[in-house]
Amino acid sequence: MTEQVPFADASDMASRDIGSASQSAPARRRAGRGGISGQGGQSRQGGQSRQGGQSRQGSQSGRAEQSADVIVVGAGPAGSAAAYFLATAGLDVLVLEKTRFPREKVCGDGLTPRAVKALTAMGVPIGEQDGWLPNKGLRIIGGGGRIEVPWPDLSSYPGFGLVRTRLDFDEILARHAEKAGARLLEGVNVTGPLLDDRTGRITGVTARRGAASAEGGGRAAAAGQDQPERSFRSRVVIAADGNSSRLSVAMGLQRRDDRPIGVAVRTYYANPRHRDDYLEAWLDLWDGDALLPGYGWIFGMGDGTSNVGLGLLNTSAAFQQIDYRGLLRRWLAAMPAEWGLTEENRTKPIHGAALPMGFNRTPHYTRGLLLAGDAGGMVNPFNGEGIGYALESGEIAARVIAQALGRPTAASAEIALRGYPAALKDAYGGYYTLARTFVQLIGRPGFMQFATRHGVKRPAVMRLTMKLLGNLTETRGGDAVDRLINAVSKMTPAA
Repeated sequence: MTEQVPFADASDMASRDIGSASQSAPARRRAGRGGISGQGGQSRQGGQSRQGGQSRQGSQSGRAEQSADVIVVGAGPAGSAAAYFLATAGLDVLVLEKTRFPREKVCGDGLTPRAVKALTAMGVPIGEQDGWLPNKGLRIIGGGGRIEVPWPDLSSYPGFGLVRTRLDFDEILARHAEKAGARLLEGVNVTGPLLDDRTGRITGVTARRGAASAEGGGRAAAAGQDQPERSFRSRVVIAADGNSSRLSVAMGLQRRDDRPIGVAVRTYYANPRHRDDYLEAWLDLWDGDALLPGYGWIFGMGDGTSNVGLGLLNTSAAFQQIDYRGLLRRWLAAMPAEWGLTEENRTKPIHGAALPMGFNRTPHYTRGLLLAGDAGGMVNPFNGEGIGYALESGEIAARVIAQALGRPTAASAEIALRGYPAALKDAYGGYYTLARTFVQLIGRPGFMQFATRHGVKRPAVMRLTMKLLGNLTETRGGDAVDRLINAVSKMTPAA
């Protein structure tokens, strides 16, 4: 067993000394037990061979090593969900997060019933007294129409959504995983994988201390390059490090050009509509005389501000040329003055981010590495929702890993791990393929205009649209709409 050497002193850790023997609870299966050992053979990083299973404290390299059953890279929704379920399964899980909480993320901050269900499954308190703002459904505006569509109340999903700023949402999930037994290190930037020389299998990661800024890089990240590199070893690694997923790229997994991608920009405004019962989506996004494939949103946060932004798909011919911040300002200039969506009421900068959609990075498992959330392109192409699918994919990954590491041989464990992509395809494959057809259609301005002009004014059409775009149907039985959507998704080839 590798000697446990703390990565930093106790004041730098997120409430735990990760070198403490108190973390080695008897209920946890430690590295080296079960089917896959994180300590066998030799491993390499950057072309240098290093003997596994030996402490480097005091050696010429000066590297301190840590070990766990599973390392999770990234403490966003996918990483924290995976860590929570792994910890509750009795595994020793170490989460490495490059930033420090609290930290911002570009997001609409709106949670659909799908995400609410995932939070409930984790046991996260979601009451108003806990700081969550519920909503009844979606208000859709476009084509000269306006309609309020309640969330469907199903046995499979709750009939309400939530709003919570990502400034504290991600931290809530990370601390919840910690309470379940996961170990969390903040300000730890993963620099690459550790690979077994013989098999090419990932056996851990290297990392440096020194947090990047909340919305990307900066002097703090540069300062981290001066810190000594540490090694962290595990039996399995989850890449939950977001859209860019440098760990996935280092393992040879590039983004797929045949999958859709979106761009979102958002900011916050102090305004009187901050306690709206509905999430509001505007389908009329114009660039000159061209109707764009996407929507704008106004989501009341309940704190005196609204999250305001827009998202567009790359199926538009003008995708690469659009000034997104300028488009946001032009769209808001047409809003009623009493809403207060003006520059003097803007409380935060306008930030943007890419939305990786429809499994845009595959395979989702290779050589001991599983991809979850944005790292695996889990965003729903129909509506741009990412949080619900991040939480669900984190849970799926954790359950697959728990089964794999409980098996007696490496061969048997590998069979279980290779089932992860199939589990994701079973959950989303046909639906995402269907969504790719949809995004191609709305990339045609004529179709988009027809759909908004004739759809928004028809309640029955919008109820169907709500279920389809939100992936909110009864998994068994249900009404005619549920059965239609489920049947079409199942008949569509998996993504």
